[in-house]
Amino acid sequence: MIIFNFKKDKTIILKSFTYFTKCKLLIWRIIIILIKTMKYLILGIGNKGEKYENTRHNIGFKIVERVAEKIEAKFSSANYGWTAEGKYKGRKIILLKPDTYVNLSGNALKFWMQKENIPLENILVVTDDLALPFGALRLKSKGSDAGHNGLKNIQEMIKTQNYARLRFGISSDFEKGKQIDYVIGEWSEEEKEKLPERIEKFADACLSFVFAGITNTMNTFNGK
Repeated sequence: MIIFNFKKDKTIILKSFTYFTKCKLLIWRIIIILIKTMKYLILGIGNKGEKYENTRHNIGFKIVERVAEKIEAKFSSANYGWTAEGKYKGRKIILLKPDTYVNLSGNALKFWMQKENIPLENILVVTDDLALPFGALRLKSKGSDAGHNGLKNIQEMIKTQNYARLRFGISSDFEKGKQIDYVIGEWSEEEKEKLPERIEKFADACLSFVFAGITNTMNTFNGK
């Protein structure tokens, strides 16, 4: 004959229930963490409007547009700009072209980071760089704004320099006092011929960042 000890059995049941509840919560937390780490935000720096479409300052837009083509995603109007969403090897990618103009790029980045709950290590900013020769590729995990107003605003808005940035060299072939005209000027004919191959290389680097991580991507693409 089985004899039940009500108080003892009740305690065991309650402890078991509490244990399984904690396990369930832990599993959900793990799932949430995995979802967050599988989501990426890639922002291309640039200016809105047809007059800026083919300028040096808008190379960030051109690169994320090519990434969108490669993952078969389409841009549509959204808060703070245009976004396109797609997947690459199981990872979700949100591509962003801010409509804030270059100098306020941080507003768009901060909004979408918070909205999509994307961790800082899954952020990539694509920008032009006067200090690099035309078409040069430089990926870094952190660093200063190097005098770039878009990067400066991003740092001000997210309160850190520790975010990945992919720099496209536009060289500094301009006369003293002509920097603004140069960066919002269009490419030379020689540069235009080389742009498609360089944009393709940068788009591949963006996708590598998502799948292979920043260290492997730097080793593979920097200087290429």
